[in-house]
Amino acid sequence: MSDYTPPKVWTWDAESGGAFAKINRPIAGATHDKVLPVGAHPLQLYSLATPNGVKVTIALEELLELGHSDAEYDAWLININEGDQFGSGFVAVNPNSKIPALLDRSTTPPTRVFESGAILLYLAEKFGALLPTGPARTEALCWLFWQMGSAPYLGGGFGHFYAYAPSKMEYPINRFAMETKRQLDVLNRQLAERPYLAGDEYSIADIAVWPWYGALVKGLIYDAGEFLSVNEYTHVLRWTDAIAKRPAVQRGRRVNRVWGAPESQQPERHE
Repeated sequence: MSDYTPPKVWTWDAESGGAFAKINRPIAGATHDKVLPVGAHPLQLYSLATPNGVKVTIALEELLELGHSDAEYDAWLININEGDQFGSGFVAVNPNSKIPALLDRSTTPPTRVFESGAILLYLAEKFGALLPTGPARTEALCWLFWQMGSAPYLGGGFGHFYAYAPSKMEYPINRFAMETKRQLDVLNRQLAERPYLAGDEYSIADIAVWPWYGALVKGLIYDAGEFLSVNEYTHVLRWTDAIAKRPAVQRGRRVNRVWGAPESQQPERHE
């Protein structure tokens, strides 16, 4: 039991503690002036290889794999632990100060796209790829938006309290572990009947979900595989392994990555 009583009016008078306390704040906007670099290609990506960032680099590499040469891109590192996301240039592309952010300079004026799901949909529609037609398109979009709505419970909920909070608390860990397992069960039931989330065709739905839930069941985030008994989700594991074998996925995972084995890192991608 906690003896904490919420105040009548909350005020920000102390850091919350935990791994990301120094970069969390209750106000938006830039904290410093910093111009973003711009490379030679029309598509400029500003990101980090977190699960949300990996979605976009995988999508871009898949488009290149399909022969869409106009999907060539420059990827610039945004170190969120150092507060790069609060630079004025980045805030101009994403007022929410979260990675990833994309600037499409092939349009006049350039088009800014933020929120990883929005970027995936923008790229799929721009290049006419990675999104099926007919009823399967609707199914793919349902799973894309499912991921965008569900991942905060996995990352900001379970991941925060299980892996990053300054102290372990039974109630939030139990609450979010239960929800994470429910989500894994949702995926497992869907994938029991089809190879990919929207059916027979690999799509942006799989690209959105895989970096979060695929990484979770393979023990790549939060080190929680045993705690969550992930081996029982056999269809999610099958799907995860199949996607991991794709060359574009392997390339996309490396971009903007600055941790792990040296061969797994490619901090930036530009000329």
